[in-house]
Amino acid sequence: MASSFRCDIVSAEHEIFHGEATLLVATGEIGELGIAPKHAPLITRLKPGKVVVTLPSGEQLDFAVSGGILEVQPTVVTVLADTAIRAQDIDEAAVRAAKEEAERILAHRGEKMEVAQAQAKLAEALVQLQALERLRKNMKH
Repeated sequence: MASSFRCDIVSAEHEIFHGEATLLVATGEIGELGIAPKHAPLITRLKPGKVVVTLPSGEQLDFAVSGGILEVQPTVVTVLADTAIRAQDIDEAAVRAAKEEAERILAHRGEKMEVAQAQAKLAEALVQLQALERLRKNMKH
């Protein structure tokens, strides 16, 4: 009986994580998904949100993704993210600046394309800030 599965998290830029996992939690379009060993195969779209990978040691790795695809196969789970970053690698000052810029654009209601881009940047910034908060909470315990 398999107690773990191979997990790959990749973005357009590079591979973010490759290793064994016992659980993966991701934010799907209709809610959170928990993927454990021997999960039924599926493919679903991911919303901007978290991906948490539990390693066989029990350690949890926290990632922020801006959306993408989750593919579950019998022995491999793959997250194909638009962008992905480990929580500990997030530059908080840069994320806060991006959030403020997106909010400024939305407040002034610029062109349609600019507003759509600002909404996407704001969603990504909020996801990254949430990942930082989860990381800080886990460090306190």
